[in-house]
Amino acid sequence: MTTVEQASVTGAWELPEEFRMLRDTVRRFMETEVHPLESTLPHDAAGLPREQLVVLQEKARRLGLWALQTPEEFGGAGLSVLGQVVVAEEAAKCRMGAFFPALGAFGGNPPNIMFNTTKEQFDKFAQPIIDGTATKAYTSISEASGGSDPARAIQLKAVREGDHYVLNGAKMWTSHAEKADWGIVYARTGEGRGGISCFIVEKDTPGTSFSRIGVMASFAPYEVHFDNVRIPVENMIGEEGKGFALATSSLIYGRILYVAGPIGIAQTALDMACQWAKNRDVFGGKLADKQGIQWMLVESEVELRAARLLMYQAAWNADLGKDVKVDASVAKMYGTEVAYNVVDRCIQIHGALGLSDELPLERWFRDLRVKRLGEGATEVQRVVIARDLLK
Repeated sequence: MTTVEQASVTGAWELPEEFRMLRDTVRRFMETEVHPLESTLPHDAAGLPREQLVVLQEKARRLGLWALQTPEEFGGAGLSVLGQVVVAEEAAKCRMGAFFPALGAFGGNPPNIMFNTTKEQFDKFAQPIIDGTATKAYTSISEASGGSDPARAIQLKAVREGDHYVLNGAKMWTSHAEKADWGIVYARTGEGRGGISCFIVEKDTPGTSFSRIGVMASFAPYEVHFDNVRIPVENMIGEEGKGFALATSSLIYGRILYVAGPIGIAQTALDMACQWAKNRDVFGGKLADKQGIQWMLVESEVELRAARLLMYQAAWNADLGKDVKVDASVAKMYGTEVAYNVVDRCIQIHGALGLSDELPLERWFRDLRVKRLGEGATEVQRVVIARDLLK
């Protein structure tokens, strides 16, 4: 009987002991290794210098905190989805946590789709990421014509010419694109949902270029341009026209993990706000004595508890092998909205100090605004949930 099944039999849900131990291990790592290091970095830093990152990653490896999503047979930690969200929430509790949890200490995982590739594709592209000899890969779906409905919005063309496909067009809002060694790119090879295929594109392939897109977050995405880019047939993942199904499956699980970071950040912000309110003198008393402040803190606490449980439920059901399409949308929608609102309240409680770069709050606020759009905007999640309710 699995841990999930055992806990279900008891009739009282709590995070199983093995996951509590995992959480505590990550928490100690953050306190002893990450927080002292991040205090030396600029407010809007977007990563560690390579020499520091290598040292930090080696310490994480020794604790077994490496390539957490990757199965053990490939050299990863092989954590369940619930284990992954537990780690992700704790790892986000740092200044760069929205986009660089634990400052990148826990290594990279190849995109989930790579575990469905041929052995040759996996050994060439995925294994070096797991081993730490290559950087993480990017995944490029969205285009200027739209990102929320990729089945219709994808216009990047892939035309078969002999033993190659020739790509022409552009992708938008692609994270990590310029620093990645290769990427997963979805392109149109036919009409409709059955006309989308998936390709591995190496960074230095002639005709590929990158343009940084300035956004309000501390971390910038890229536009990726393809000008007669020739991709070998063997770099197609799966069959021609099957790319949309592959993308959909990857997005569902990605939404569960995506919300863990915002929840971790919001919890840290709430802890900061509580401490500030208890220490801050205002109008002859403490800020924490004011009912208006108390209610802001209480509302934040209740919302975060609910968001965390929704996330755990989605991960729990995923580990049981259930269809979690709706669970993932519920958790992503509610969790990212709650996290944004909690940090907003915490800035208000800190007053002008909350807007300054002396604290990470304003950076988190910007980053969490992005999280309400990433992995499917809030409105997209509402559509998914509504369709299920009304089917």
